[in-house]
Amino acid sequence: MKLDIEEIRTRLPHRYPFLLVDRVVFVEPGERIEAYKNLTINEPFFDGHFPGKAVFPGVLLLEAMAQAAGILGFVTMDKTPADGSIYYFVGADNLRFKRPCVPGDQVMLHASIVSERRGIWKFAVEARVGDELAASGTILCADR
Repeated sequence: MKLDIEEIRTRLPHRYPFLLVDRVVFVEPGERIEAYKNLTINEPFFDGHFPGKAVFPGVLLLEAMAQAAGILGFVTMDKTPADGSIYYFVGADNLRFKRPCVPGDQVMLHASIVSERRGIWKFAVEARVGDELAASGTILCADR
């Protein structure tokens, strides 16, 4: 299953400039997702992070991975925000940043379901640029 930006917008409540998933290239409900974010110099955060040396903020990279995981959760449950369901980011463990992401990069976002108990979902997440690992960790999301 693939999702374009309009389908992503039905699965996530986020909107510009905070929607950080451009396309879902593969999703296997109940298992994993592959999506991407294209970074362009026109992104508003690059003006201040950092002038003369643009770097995608790590917290936004984490948010992009969480949004991909959220799409996977919504697809798995066959729910949308319009149904009254929303995912809240509630935690991260073992988060590591290995490579800065910069304008011109296509950041591939990977998430897989580790577990789900009483509405708390655990995902293994990863962000890559080409063959290079940019970030990885485990995140927790709550379905409310």
